Amino acid sequence: MSAILRMVKTLGDSAAEYGGGHVKQIAIGYLTGSAGPWLDGRYTEAIGQKLYAATSQLAHLIGWMAQDEGDDTRHQALARHYYAHAYRLADESGEQELAATALRGLTVQAIGLGPKHRAEALALSEKCMDHAQHLDDPRAIAYYQSTLAEAAALNGDHPLATTSLSASQAQIERTATTPTGDSWASHFTIGRWAYASGTILARMGDLAGAREQLHTALEIHGLDRRRSRAAVLGHLGEIHLQQGDLDGALTVWTEFLDCAEGVQSVRVRDAAEDMCVRLARYQNVSGVPELAQKAAVLLARA
Repeated sequence: MSAILRMVKTLGDSAAEYGGGHVKQIAIGYLTGSAGPWLDGRYTEAIGQKLYAATSQLAHLIGWMAQDEGDDTRHQALARHYYAHAYRLADESGEQELAATALRGLTVQAIGLGPKHRAEALALSEKCMDHAQHLDDPRAIAYYQSTLAEAAALNGDHPLATTSLSASQAQIERTATTPTGDSWASHFTIGRWAYASGTILARMGDLAGAREQLHTALEIHGLDRRRSRAAVLGHLGEIHLQQGDLDGALTVWTEFLDCAEGVQSVRVRDAAEDMCVRLARYQNVSGVPELAQKAAVLLARA
């Protein structure tokens, strides 16, 4: 299982930097050719639980990669398949946090599919919290609690979203003095919480609060992955424009396009497409045609 976990980290680091489509086929090949067959071997119960847990993480990573690579029916069905597989493996291993992680993947996918799936997203996020409620790691609890907040915001339940976001904040603030563990949620830093918070606040219509949180994520805490930075910058540019700050939007979007170069992620691609649509009405403004052209080149390569 140590070999599987090493591959999860290596492939996960690459995907986090350059997007889900970057090494997905390598991950699938490793699951079907190596990790999967190992599950049919002979081992003690303790070793078996660890093996199932490690393979659950690999399956979840592939689900995330597929979801991040494309929003068409094929990619979404593939993502759902691997998330469900990850959940079954986690359940077999008895690891509650991994089960919560798989359910979080399904929740985020449902959120991404839009308002028609809001009831499903909320139900999945609540089930996720059922698995997470007895965990000791505040980082993990903050991670799953923020997912519940986003699902509640999509569902229009702003009181639940606000309460869940506040509970998530209380937990993530505890991590300032807590060592980073080796769980799946270990990547959920205060900066990434600020990113999630900004997304949730924007969904609830609090653009000023969202802008503050996204700036915090970028400028104070920093985000060490190009894909994450590009996603935040794309969203932040949109918020600047919605607030009537065209100059600020152009500045942010310029940085976004530089950061997005070479990233294979549907989230980043969608942000570039959204930017082009929003800038279409400003073609007579200095700098806009050049920015739109740069975005078109980026999209042509996607």
